[in-house]
Amino acid sequence: MAGTVVFITGVTQGIGKGLVQAYLQRPQHTVVGSVRNSGSPAVAELKALAAAKGSRLVLVHIESTSPEDPKNAVQDLEAKGIDHVDIVIANAGGSPPVVPLDQVSGEDMLTAFRTNVLGPLALWQALHPLLKRSAKPKWVSMSTVGSSMTLMPEMGTHMTPAYGTSKAALNWLTTAIFAGNEWLTTLLLHPGLVQTEPGNWVARQIGMEKAPVTIHDCVTQVVATIEGATRAQSGKLINAMEGIDMPW
Repeated sequence: MAGTVVFITGVTQGIGKGLVQAYLQRPQHTVVGSVRNSGSPAVAELKALAAAKGSRLVLVHIESTSPEDPKNAVQDLEAKGIDHVDIVIANAGGSPPVVPLDQVSGEDMLTAFRTNVLGPLALWQALHPLLKRSAKPKWVSMSTVGSSMTLMPEMGTHMTPAYGTSKAALNWLTTAIFAGNEWLTTLLLHPGLVQTEPGNWVARQIGMEKAPVTIHDCVTQVVATIEGATRAQSGKLINAMEGIDMPW
């Protein structure tokens, strides 16, 4: 079908919801958003969002820990006449309890990996055929400064072993997608410390009233970064708010 198709996971709140709003405000965009509970009030709010001329929102069910949900979502899209995807934003993720390394449980580690690594992997496996049908396909993984081993001593992110290691694994996965697919532009984005529920929690732990980056400002920069991205920028961890590369 005509127009730009953007597929975003985890869209009922925070950055994901902001991205849906931003892309719906662009004409001739089909925005596909993944949700876990189609009957929730948050989904009703999504359905009420205004859309520009020729744009629409399509919701699909994806539980990040399910290997089958992305495949079923693709079948739903094809049944609706959506035969390609131009941009995939793997935004859904999990923030396990902040527990130091000498106390973190194996189950917390596994839960983080199921959501933050196996979820995007299943998404890639299901969606890459639709991406290949795009003239300018882009894959975006939402990562974090907490995945950086170089910055760990400075940032104190050793206190989040389950989250940090799972996001570092997501970095590897996304870089492997880049290395193995010369037709594709990939991005790994650190969105900044954003005024989401987990972002505000982190801010309070370091003495702030709330996170410094608004969802609106974050989304504006993320969308601009995606729009301007080229294959040459692939395979790097990028601070979306500052437009600079970050060390692994």
